[in-house]
Amino acid sequence: MTSIFDENGKNIPCTVIEAGPCVVTQVRTKGVDGYEALQLGFDDKNEKHSTKADLGHFKKAGTVAKKKVVEFKFENEHKLGDVLTVDVFTEGEFVDVQGVSKGKGFQGVVKRHGFGGVGQATHGQHNRLRAPGSVGASSYPSRVFKGMRMAGRMGTDNVTVQNLRVLKVVAEKNLLLVKGCVPGHNNSYVIIQK
Repeated sequence: MTSIFDENGKNIPCTVIEAGPCVVTQVRTKGVDGYEALQLGFDDKNEKHSTKADLGHFKKAGTVAKKKVVEFKFENEHKLGDVLTVDVFTEGEFVDVQGVSKGKGFQGVVKRHGFGGVGQATHGQHNRLRAPGSVGASSYPSRVFKGMRMAGRMGTDNVTVQNLRVLKVVAEKNLLLVKGCVPGHNNSYVIIQK
């Protein structure tokens, strides 16, 4: 993330995303696949780390193997091997950005679910400040209900942030500046949709 100044001198937080070039690696058609979509590949992959099936698939498009392959429903007409750049976006439009959120490991209920701790950490409690408290009833139903909020793994969820405004398009470097933050750590893959 970084920040830029607008024409009024206001400081706007933004995220810089490298969006392209993406190669059309497959064209889905209604006659063959039952739906219409484009498969786009991004970020070159080393040939020795690719399977022969991958190499054959990308050879049809006339490109090297790609690390990230995603399908998009496109209205426009594109052919196999076409290259889409950041020029498909325009300044001022709104996009949705999908990614995998940062993993935070095994966390307790206070951090994971926002619990206040037992008794809001008062009445002389000294060793149970961040405990979850009671989790179930007694003789009936004699079990803990499914979905009870407890400690556990936190993060690494698929998250979509909607309606982020495109502040700037830097075509020569394939960079896209969107207002606000996007899910995921630095250098992670995200999916941008109009």
